[in-house]
Amino acid sequence: MAARERLLVIGGDAAGMSAASQARRLRGPDELEIVAVERGHHASYSACGIPYFVGGVVDELDALVARTPAEFRERGIDLRLRTEAVEIDPGGGRVRIRSLDGGGERWEPYDQLVIATGAVPARPELPGVDAKGVHGVQILDDGVAIRRALEEGSPRSAVVVGGGYIGLEMAEAMVMRGLEVSLVDFADQPMRTLDPDMGAIVADAMRGIGVRLYLGEPVEGFDASPDGHVTAVRTRDHTLPADLVVLGLGVRPASGLAEDAGIETGPTGGIVTDRRMRTRADRVWAAGDCVETRHLVSGAPVAIALGTHANKQGRVAGINIGGGYATFPGVVGTAVSKICRVEVARTGLNEAEAAAAGFETLSAAVESTTRAGYIPGAAMTTKLIAERRSGRLLGAQIVGEENAAKRVDGLAIALWNGMTVEEMTGLDLGYAPPFAPVWDPVLVAARKAADAVEQDMRSGS
Repeated sequence: MAARERLLVIGGDAAGMSAASQARRLRGPDELEIVAVERGHHASYSACGIPYFVGGVVDELDALVARTPAEFRERGIDLRLRTEAVEIDPGGGRVRIRSLDGGGERWEPYDQLVIATGAVPARPELPGVDAKGVHGVQILDDGVAIRRALEEGSPRSAVVVGGGYIGLEMAEAMVMRGLEVSLVDFADQPMRTLDPDMGAIVADAMRGIGVRLYLGEPVEGFDASPDGHVTAVRTRDHTLPADLVVLGLGVRPASGLAEDAGIETGPTGGIVTDRRMRTRADRVWAAGDCVETRHLVSGAPVAIALGTHANKQGRVAGINIGGGYATFPGVVGTAVSKICRVEVARTGLNEAEAAAAGFETLSAAVESTTRAGYIPGAAMTTKLIAERRSGRLLGAQIVGEENAAKRVDGLAIALWNGMTVEEMTGLDLGYAPPFAPVWDPVLVAARKAADAVEQDMRSGS
């Protein structure tokens, strides 16, 4: 009888537990022992749901947890919470782990290793950043801490630092809690993954729900009271009172553990893997926010922290560990968000990214509604970016109200399959007055972009 192999998984969220679950599905406990370690108090949860838990849309924390440790153990996966991996020894096939609740350290052997350490939030090295009441947003424990501060501390004002997805969603959560909210960003617009014209629509929407925007203002420090609690955020031009501060400055791959073990990382800081999620180290795999992948439009390496990618990559790693065959082809950068009534979506490249990738582009933006004109509807703006001459779709952005954002899925499919904007004008999209005008905004934008491509060809410029 063959000896039982041992799979060790570092990280208990989307990528790590997907890998463990798929490996278990293909190989039973008699063939494969699976141990997963997670430094937090929770595993297999929705980090994307944290702003909705903070804002009170989701009442119970357990609603964000997909599976409990007990459920994983019932499936033959030994999930250990509050257990941190501190060193990987690829040559010796072992990982040094530490119990965060006083259990000491020990070496755990492995035959196969999955690194799914996720990402870490950016935290600026500024005076006062470690004051009480300054919160990052990454793991479920962060959401618990912020909600406790809201419910027990009775803050009146909040400052959100950073205008990306998490920053805007946390600003909305603070508005829903009845606080006076300011948002600070060093950039001239929120949502820098959008083009400036589309970002301006988001900025107007934020102001419309009462958020004060301080754009183009780098944060210089945080003031604190004698007891060490934050009282204000200092920018280049203002001092903003703050009972609570949320840092939404984005994340970077948590690849330090792998890098210290000599495992290759790329220009994004993410761990380098092949399409099967194997690293360059023998018997070591990686998946999720800690890895870099290939952007299918630009061809460049990217690190995009999204649960969708993490789950898919973890599944691929687990299938391959289990003896099957699967690959992860890459991403096109599709993302959606919602700030009160305003929905935001993007896929592919924006104009600046396309230029950096060496493309010459044409773009078209149209204003429309999400329903037929004679039914009370919701406004939306759709923007497409196409390559000059070829007309190939390179990217798309949507800012609108109800039922606007998910139209990006059709655009992502067109992008994935290399369609031109001319080809897109013939797409057979669903129509009924409650759901779309007879000419869907995607089709109108495609026609406008195709016309721009044709006119450019005729001009010979």
